[in-house]
Amino acid sequence: MARIAGVDLPANKRIFIGLTYIYGIGRTTAEKIIEKAGVDRMKKIKDLTDKEIDKIRKVIENEYKVEGALKAEIKQNIKRLISLKSYRGIRHVRSLPVRGQRTRTNARTRKGPRRSAIALKKKAGKK
Repeated sequence: MARIAGVDLPANKRIFIGLTYIYGIGRTTAEKIIEKAGVDRMKKIKDLTDKEIDKIRKVIENEYKVEGALKAEIKQNIKRLISLKSYRGIRHVRSLPVRGQRTRTNARTRKGPRRSAIALKKKAGKK
């Protein structure tokens, strides 16, 4: 089992699929990494030599931001938007869709489960 960027890659998968288990690497990026490292894309991860794993690791470390560094950058960008009080920052704070989606219906993933009207009426009645 190969370990790259702090992630254990599944041994029975092909290398171009296995690399997608790393946060920040998709299919296209995986293909580019393999090409730069000079490794056969159809090889399974368990069949890779230590030199090939090292080549792939070096390409990822030198040219791509993955895992923790990428997550930290994304959080920093969101904090910047919030501190600027931009429209997108306000949407992040209120847990509403950020990219212009409608909220009258749908948006349940972002807004959370529906609050029932009965529960709201009970709260209003107590006051």
